[in-house]
Amino acid sequence: MLSESVTSIQGGCVGKEGYDEIVVSTYSGWVTGLTTEPMHKESGPGEEVKINQEMQNKISNLRSELEHLQYKVLQEREKYQQSSQSSKAKSAVPSFSVNDKFTLNKDDASYSLILEVQTAIDNVLIQSDVPIDLLDVDKNSAVVSFSSCDSESNDNFLLATYRCQANTTRLELKIRSIEGQYGTLQAYVTPRIQPKTCQVRQYLIKPLSLHQRTHFIDHDRPMNTLTLTGQFSFAEVHSWVVFCLPEVPEKPPAGECVTFYFQNTFLDTQLESTYRKGEGVFKSDNISTISILKDVLSKEATKRKINLNISYEINEVSVKHTLKLIHPKLEYQLLLAKKVQLIDALKELQVHEGNTNFLIPEYRCILEEADHLQEEYKKQPAHLERLYGMITDLFIDKFKFKGTNVKTKVPLLLEILDSYDQNALIAFFEAA
Repeated sequence: MLSESVTSIQGGCVGKEGYDEIVVSTYSGWVTGLTTEPMHKESGPGEEVKINQEMQNKISNLRSELEHLQYKVLQEREKYQQSSQSSKAKSAVPSFSVNDKFTLNKDDASYSLILEVQTAIDNVLIQSDVPIDLLDVDKNSAVVSFSSCDSESNDNFLLATYRCQANTTRLELKIRSIEGQYGTLQAYVTPRIQPKTCQVRQYLIKPLSLHQRTHFIDHDRPMNTLTLTGQFSFAEVHSWVVFCLPEVPEKPPAGECVTFYFQNTFLDTQLESTYRKGEGVFKSDNISTISILKDVLSKEATKRKINLNISYEINEVSVKHTLKLIHPKLEYQLLLAKKVQLIDALKELQVHEGNTNFLIPEYRCILEEADHLQEEYKKQPAHLERLYGMITDLFIDKFKFKGTNVKTKVPLLLEILDSYDQNALIAFFEAA
């Protein structure tokens, strides 16, 4: 399996006539191929397998090519050393291209950032002006270090440096954003070339960044509705949707009216967006999604000095529905955190007693799966806190639409979450 992007692929007869082959070139310049020609020969007992003249010629040609390339590399290095030490030498900024991809993964509701350079990467600095989580990537061998940030004075929420190992030309990162928090993620890519230079790549973190386009939604779910009317064009309302949501084309679609469907990859809630000149209607089974859209669209319209008439219909049943969607994820994360907390204590007991026979089956199972549990917990930093945050936002947003400020009740909500029971949580939402 190739570890780089494929830039070209071609089929035919390349190395030897009569054998079909596939030749592939990668982004950094490697050329590799697959052939139908048998790569080994078999012989019976006592027989010798002789290399034919054609194979001997191939080996000889390859050796001479390698020697020639090594000689050319040595010559160029000597030439560079001489020119760099010369008093008349001029320094020029070397040019290099960066192949990048920033995509949302539906499986784990995270963004994958892939950076490729045609030469070895020295380091990559990641800077974000919005709160994001960096997740572990198995294939990533770079060493990461974090710098302290002062988010209040300079809007820096994250500064992380990835120092790459020798000959690394491809770096993959995974991040998870928080819906409602939007801004810019920047990557400063520095390759191993002289003089030192870097390129900056920017990626937008959108207000509803964890939503993904889908072809259909469940219309039987309890939906909340946000309606906008005013003196705005079709192109203007489309630009607002592009600003808020990923996977929406920059150019307005043909026609007078358009409908897009989205699904939240983290919670599985959904959003229906229908708009035309002078009107936009947004429906979601998650009140927090409607709240984010209301705040952001109002802000964007104010920037352009457009008066908006905003109306909304809140379905109380949707709150209970959203809490039920969160329930299995929250229950799983609470159980995982509890198991991880027990591992060290159980290991001490195992060392003290010499075996695990005295433990109940549940605790023995935790010890047997300790490495797997810790690895899974490590891959999802702040996952539990993120779920707590979503439930807190849901609670605040529910009452915000009623004109009530319930932020003073948040500590009581967190107490209920710490001793989580689904029925108790739903009862708290209904009684508050």
